[in-house]
Amino acid sequence: MRKYTAEFIGAYILVFCGTGAMVIDQQTGGAIGHAGVAITWGLVVMSLIYSIGNISGCHINPAVSIAFTVAGRFKARLLPGYIAGQLAGALLASLTLKFLFPASPLLGATLPVGSEMQSFILELLLTFFLMLVIMNVALGSKEQGQTAGIAIGAVVGLEAMFAGPICGASMNPVRSFAPALVSGHLEHLWLYLVAPVAGAVLAIPLWRYLVGADQNFSR
Repeated sequence: MRKYTAEFIGAYILVFCGTGAMVIDQQTGGAIGHAGVAITWGLVVMSLIYSIGNISGCHINPAVSIAFTVAGRFKARLLPGYIAGQLAGALLASLTLKFLFPASPLLGATLPVGSEMQSFILELLLTFFLMLVIMNVALGSKEQGQTAGIAIGAVVGLEAMFAGPICGASMNPVRSFAPALVSGHLEHLWLYLVAPVAGAVLAIPLWRYLVGADQNFSR
């Protein structure tokens, strides 16, 4: 239950700060700016890894939890509780932002600027890259070493910086689901649920090949 609670809190902080930066940027006419929003996403992920990584592994992302399970680095029996905690935390964060900024039309929801296929491929590749980094610096239930937060946070910030203006750079199903549900913008949600999971899972065979990880890493 402590792990589930940590994932709940982590997902709440992630969505509150990340999408909150987007909402405040829109409300203030660009005071934060795109670079500021991207940096916010990277910094909040890094901070959360160092604060709850030793408790739950700081997945805060169903795509990551599923990929860890496929890789054998995470116990499948914990997966439903992790996803439930992540979803509940993200939803509460979006509801909080809705209360604070009722005039915001999107609440930080991810929407494709171009075609759905373009954003689908981008989201798949972004999550694929992110998961490759995660697999090499983190364990399934605990973060490894002092550099995991920096490495993972940097990748999140980098990908948000260059791809955010096109696809939103979600890389996280609950990060997209919560603001979409609360704001009522569900029209493109399917791609932000499917692409990150597919990208994260597809990274596992390549990781196994690169590091020769044929053994089971369940913890």
